[in-house]
Amino acid sequence: MPAPSSTPWPDGLRFAFGTLTVLPVKVTRWDRDAARGGMLCAPPAGLVVGAFAALVGVALLALGAHPPLAAVGSAAVPAALTRGLHLDGLADTADGLGSGKPAEDALRIMKQSDIGPFGVITLVLVLLAQVAALTQAYDASWAHGALAAVVSATTARLALTLAARAGVPPARPEGLGAAVAGVVPATGAAVATVAVVLAAAGTGALLGPYDAVRAGAAVLAALAVAELLLRHCTRRFGGITGDVFGGLAETAATTALVVLSLGS
Repeated sequence: MPAPSSTPWPDGLRFAFGTLTVLPVKVTRWDRDAARGGMLCAPPAGLVVGAFAALVGVALLALGAHPPLAAVGSAAVPAALTRGLHLDGLADTADGLGSGKPAEDALRIMKQSDIGPFGVITLVLVLLAQVAALTQAYDASWAHGALAAVVSATTARLALTLAARAGVPPARPEGLGAAVAGVVPATGAAVATVAVVLAAAGTGALLGPYDAVRAGAAVLAALAVAELLLRHCTRRFGGITGDVFGGLAETAATTALVVLSLGS
């Protein structure tokens, strides 16, 4: 594996925005080096998604909408900017895990185009939790709502960086999971984690000491829950898939939002 210093950062940024968002960014390289850079640049892609989500929520508040509608707007933006792929991955992962079948059969279930009962229930509960948490944040102030939208979206993509770290195998020999599995060095994953935690805490500090602690804790709690899901999926499926990546992102985002809503 090439040294991290050989990572082509412009190609990595294009890979991150081209694969993790619908923004008009052309991906010019699909090799492992570009994938490494892309996964390391996943948090900045999440930051942009979160900024758009916050902008929509704050704009709705400025136009006279109440916090619940602003929360719906902020929750809808990440789904729109990913074409719903992360939510679809969450549903497919829930169906695969809920089936209780061996890995090969569970992976086949996840590849089917329809959504089963486990997927539907999971989607409903996750979206309700996200909207409820964002409602509470926007009810506290527009700044708290914006912070929640940005931190959750950034943390969701950081979870993908950690899931692509060295040592995590792909469940299939093809697909997005195989393309990015194991491309991120452990040191790169650690640096990205520290950077996002410090950035979240620093931004939260603008609202007060408690918000600084809560924002940093939200990132750490979200990563811990995503890590538990990652390990469970790796045991059940033999590795990660593109669907698992989507499930990890939505799980991390939801956990971060719930933590940020506590004590608001």
